[in-house]
Amino acid sequence: MAPTVKEIPDVIKYLSAAPGKVIVVDNTASGLMAASYPEFLKNGISIITPNKKAFSGTYQLWQDVFTSASAGGSFVYHESSVGAGMPIISTLSELVETGDQVTLIEGVFSGTMSFLFNTFSPPEGQGGKWSAEVKKAKELGYTEPDPRDDLNGLDVARKITILARLAGLPIESLSAFPVQSLIPKELQTVASSEEFLQKLPSFDHILEQEREAASKVNKVVRFVGKVDIISGEAKVGLEWFEKSHPIANLQGSDNIINFYTKRYGNLPLTIRGAGAGGDVTAMGVTGDLLKILRQI
Repeated sequence: MAPTVKEIPDVIKYLSAAPGKVIVVDNTASGLMAASYPEFLKNGISIITPNKKAFSGTYQLWQDVFTSASAGGSFVYHESSVGAGMPIISTLSELVETGDQVTLIEGVFSGTMSFLFNTFSPPEGQGGKWSAEVKKAKELGYTEPDPRDDLNGLDVARKITILARLAGLPIESLSAFPVQSLIPKELQTVASSEEFLQKLPSFDHILEQEREAASKVNKVVRFVGKVDIISGEAKVGLEWFEKSHPIANLQGSDNIINFYTKRYGNLPLTIRGAGAGGDVTAMGVTGDLLKILRQI
């Protein structure tokens, strides 16, 4: 459980008095904790977290986090904020720090969306009804308790924002670029996830039309995030891909991220693997802990 707004100053004061180096592992999704990172860091308390909110919130908070770490002689690592245990952030950071120029980042960043579209719009055969696939994904534990928290596209938008900033593009906020929501307007305000799933079949035709149109030109539909560092443009939403494309051939809930850079030329540096799940997220957090321990 995350501390309350009244408790956080006391926690920082207590940890600051410790005789040795202190590392806080924040495994919450708390916006309050994220907003407090600069205070922890400037007091010499290092942070490890899969929490996206400090790194995808306002650009000012992003800047405050890293300037505070520098001022406090502390460390902040958040590998698992994108891609769970996949080496996404560490790879991108190393590309930038070694002088490469990242030009484009694209991929499937959501295990939920990956699973849904791999079954709804498979390269071979016919997928199921959209509402049935969403219901199945929820039953299998791939979605949030309310699937709308996945279908609104904001999870992918947060990850795109984090990577864009690491690559040098100062995206101000999530509202700075288009994010496509797959929630029908009529269902955005229904009272519960149960009611949402009950009414969703009435809107199956929307995505079925998208799938059919893509199929007519021998393509499949995927939900992707993309950021063009050169043009300064980012977007999240549906795109069509040739059936032979790596993005079209993911399995299960796998993620795939392509880094196009000056050093790598026309072919991207690709990272593919399990982008969600407790085990791989824990691996990413533990890996960050080892990085800090080696430095202190």
